[in-house]
Amino acid sequence: MAEPIQVDFSGKGRRQAPRKPAVIPPERAGLKVALSIVGALLTAAIGYYFMLPPLNLRAKEFYYYLMLVIGSFIVLLFLLCRAGTQPEYAPYVKKKSIVPGIAIALVALFFGVAWAFSSPFFQAKRYSRIMPVQEDAQFTQDIQEADFSAVPKLDEIAAKAVAGRTLGALADYVSQFVISETSTQINYREKPVRVVGLGYADIIKWLTNTGEGLPGYVIVDMANEKSEFIKLENRIRYTDAEHFGKLLNRHLRFQYPTYMFGVPNFEIDDDGNPFWIAPRMNKTVGLLGGEDIIGIVLVDAVTGECVEYGIDEVRGREDLMWIDRVYSATLLTTQYNYYGKYANGFWNSLLGQRGVKQVTSLYNYIAKDDDVFMYTGVTSATADDSIIGFIMVNQRTKGAVFYQMKGATESSAQEAAQGLVSAYEWEATPPLLINVSSQPTYFLSLKDKSKVVQGYAMVNVAQYNKIKVWGKTLAECTNLYVQTLNDNGIHADEITVPDDTETPNLNAQEQSVTGTITDLRSAVINGNTAYFIRLEGGDAYYRITAQQDPLAVLLNKDDEVTIAYDATAKDNVFSASSVQAR
Repeated sequence: MAEPIQVDFSGKGRRQAPRKPAVIPPERAGLKVALSIVGALLTAAIGYYFMLPPLNLRAKEFYYYLMLVIGSFIVLLFLLCRAGTQPEYAPYVKKKSIVPGIAIALVALFFGVAWAFSSPFFQAKRYSRIMPVQEDAQFTQDIQEADFSAVPKLDEIAAKAVAGRTLGALADYVSQFVISETSTQINYREKPVRVVGLGYADIIKWLTNTGEGLPGYVIVDMANEKSEFIKLENRIRYTDAEHFGKLLNRHLRFQYPTYMFGVPNFEIDDDGNPFWIAPRMNKTVGLLGGEDIIGIVLVDAVTGECVEYGIDEVRGREDLMWIDRVYSATLLTTQYNYYGKYANGFWNSLLGQRGVKQVTSLYNYIAKDDDVFMYTGVTSATADDSIIGFIMVNQRTKGAVFYQMKGATESSAQEAAQGLVSAYEWEATPPLLINVSSQPTYFLSLKDKSKVVQGYAMVNVAQYNKIKVWGKTLAECTNLYVQTLNDNGIHADEITVPDDTETPNLNAQEQSVTGTITDLRSAVINGNTAYFIRLEGGDAYYRITAQQDPLAVLLNKDDEVTIAYDATAKDNVFSASSVQAR
């Protein structure tokens, strides 16, 4: 008789399969999903308002924005379901996050692949062609002998300090407005000037003044070191100092949601009307590489009216010739470095480095043919202390010229100039490249700790260790330089210096007045405390800083004082040089 078949129905002999976590929806799960979607849409709206990303596949900010919006849904759902404190709901959140998680991964993958194929590793030749460069130029043929009546003697920092002192002399504005970080060096009526915008002193001053706007701007003559406040009949309402809809970048984004913009430049036309020049950017290598400018949007700083122009129009139209700065120095140096590094391929830039060159760390601006040119030294791949030449680029047209010459870098010239005046602890401005008797020469201004120019230096580019001089006046400096050139066997003719530049810091028409203080006010301007003094029987104010005369901090109302001041006033405010109690 056959044995009965034994069947085990207990399941003990079967291999246990891993159990999937149970998906337990929280209470009102559908509502929580809906609220997460609404929250993501709010994140999209708020993020767009503050981040201002261009809705453009060529803009990396667009991908960051997309991932932020999608990721906000996952975060909000996690919080609403309390998956952190109630882990049983985590599988539900995980399940609902699969689709948005895949979307984030796809966006990141697309961005990564596009970035890789747009990089110099794959596109080195295309990068090297973004900026065409003329290589056979001669410095002494293209750059005329220096005209010191038009040579800038201030750098950006010193120009802003001058602008700050000018604004500080205006009693009506000193507590309400400050000098903005925004300034642009341009040619204005055939003079090199820096146009300096204003900002609000603080949020309270913004609240009380934004309805009317900013009253004007300061224009600093870089050659004679003088400045003037330009008061506008119609105030500036669209600026980078504003908030909400009048903030310049937000105004541009809402007008042009798909455009990519560079940093706008503040300029004035030939009639002194203020405008913003907003460069319109594009990527010229692959989807995400090779940033360049394809046009501008011209924004009226008073009305906010926007007009778009292509880059060929900016380069060729007579009515747009007043525009001086379209290409920023940062963009131009980046593009030249592409040219210098990748002309012979990507691997050559790392290994053989044949013909590889790059710009130095400093740059400056020079006026030529009614345009503003950015220039900087060029060194070999080893980036040593000597240059092999200079690159000079038109900031309106991007016309680039390389001048071959050997000599000191700008940093070395700065150190040489500062070494001449080490006892004074003065600081040298970034060097300006000029032509003196066919000799490439660095010209530098020497500033004290208050950013006031106290002297000038000249350093020969080729023989910077031997031919370097300084003088307290421009005439003294140029005469010494000519003498030193001749002493070293280089023929140089005498340089004519305009009279008004020989003593730039001398107070003209200095007078004194004695009286009793009836009003005493103070304000902090560029880190210095300025005191505004009104005397009995008068309506004028005398401005002096504690740095000029420490006695100013001890003054009180009803004190009798004698004040030495410059008799030329601005808006009934005189600049004082000293104050004495009687």
